Amino acid sequence: MPNGQRIVITGATGLIGRVLIEQLSRRGDHVTALVRDVERGRAQAPGAADYIAWSSSMADGPWVDAIDGADAVINMAGTSVATRWTPEQKQRIRASRIDGTRNIIAAMKAAARRPRTLINASAVGYYGTSLSATFTERSGPGDGFLADICAAWEAEALTAEALGVRVVLLRTGVVLEPHGGVLAQVVPTFKMFAGGPLGSGKQWFPWIHIDDEVGITLWALDNEQVSGAINAVAPEKITYKQFSTALGDTLGRPSFFPVPKFILDMVLGEASMIVVEGQRVVPERAIALGYNFRHREIGEALRDLIAA
Repeated sequence: MPNGQRIVITGATGLIGRVLIEQLSRRGDHVTALVRDVERGRAQAPGAADYIAWSSSMADGPWVDAIDGADAVINMAGTSVATRWTPEQKQRIRASRIDGTRNIIAAMKAAARRPRTLINASAVGYYGTSLSATFTERSGPGDGFLADICAAWEAEALTAEALGVRVVLLRTGVVLEPHGGVLAQVVPTFKMFAGGPLGSGKQWFPWIHIDDEVGITLWALDNEQVSGAINAVAPEKITYKQFSTALGDTLGRPSFFPVPKFILDMVLGEASMIVVEGQRVVPERAIALGYNFRHREIGEALRDLIAA
């Protein structure tokens, strides 16, 4: 797909969406950001050509016109899963993904000129958790709340294929970015000489540098041969203990103060499984299809991020 295309983004104010807008706009694409609050969206994610009010529950509205004539939709909207999973929060997590994707595809179906591509977010949570298994895109879905959500989310996105739309499912791991996400949460603790692994530290940590998360998204957008599931994780497979050691070395701080599982359970409840259990994920298809990772090794990636 050449530059100068019309791209619609949901989740524009999120960790990834903000950087995507910057990169797409810089290369000459016309970006329309679908956001909950237009003025706040313009302030939090500057650089888009247009900002239009949207939420996952909106089946109609001015945003539908943005879908008609767009070349691609990048759908990254979804309520955070890194919170305590009350029944109400679980419903919000599910609805923000399933309902939002369903409404976007309904708008595609009604469009006079449909988008050619849908890049739809997903997560490595699709595979469930394991201390021993290795997951590639050929692996089936796992068990549990996150796996069920991801499988249902992907199934909803794949209905766009019946409309002649190329669908890419980005199964993203833990995105490392200097100003948000997990680094923003753990770096202050390490700087206070109190950092360490979460839980046992033996669980796998499927990570990716923000440069490669955005890079894979743009690569998938531009390459017509890319479709289906893509694991957006770095090639290097590490544990939480190895991540903590590398972060401590980068910051010149100790990394031997683990956060016990019972504290994570108290803070996050059922959602603690995200960090307590983990999964070993391989970006098999991204590598086979020719994506060239900029940051393959955690030590180098952290030095780059901490210096940013």
